[in-house]
Amino acid sequence: MLKVLLIDNYDSFTYNLVQLLRECGVEHTLTIVPNDISPENLPKHFDKVLISPGPGLPTESGKLMELIAFFAGNVPMLGVCLGHQALALHLGAKLKQLKNCMHGMKKLVYLTSDDETLFRGSKKSFPCGRYHSWVVDKEGLPEDLIVIAADKEGEIMAIKHRYLSVFGVQFHPESYMTQGGEKIIRNWLLQK
Repeated sequence: MLKVLLIDNYDSFTYNLVQLLRECGVEHTLTIVPNDISPENLPKHFDKVLISPGPGLPTESGKLMELIAFFAGNVPMLGVCLGHQALALHLGAKLKQLKNCMHGMKKLVYLTSDDETLFRGSKKSFPCGRYHSWVVDKEGLPEDLIVIAADKEGEIMAIKHRYLSVFGVQFHPESYMTQGGEKIIRNWLLQK
């Protein structure tokens, strides 16, 4: 049985993610910890780490960046919204503020690669729920980060690391506006 750690960035969407994890049909145990816990106080051994959405910027989110550094390269990770931004920052990317906030917006996301990990079984484009005012900047993106989905303006909507089992999605798979969000989470859980 998979042991999943969910890092809670104090966001109302965190428990929608918890519900989605329960519904996706993959047996797992779930431990939820706040983003201000020190790595040395974490329970031991996890198979997967899921980083929740949250308000603000990753560097203002408790000990989130320290927690990511603790797990990076050792445990498969998926970041959602703020979690996605935090993983990208840790891996050398930069963030940029959008001209127009995307709070509660339903927009199409377009797959930009043949990635068969997160998006296995997904259509080449699908509607998703977006709740953010920052994105990972495509300018100067480290070579090891691969863009696997974008919006029609070319803003990054999903990334994966070339060598590490690290994925991020800017949109919210747990939102009712996202088509196939459960499938995305299931694919991540089943990925080795």
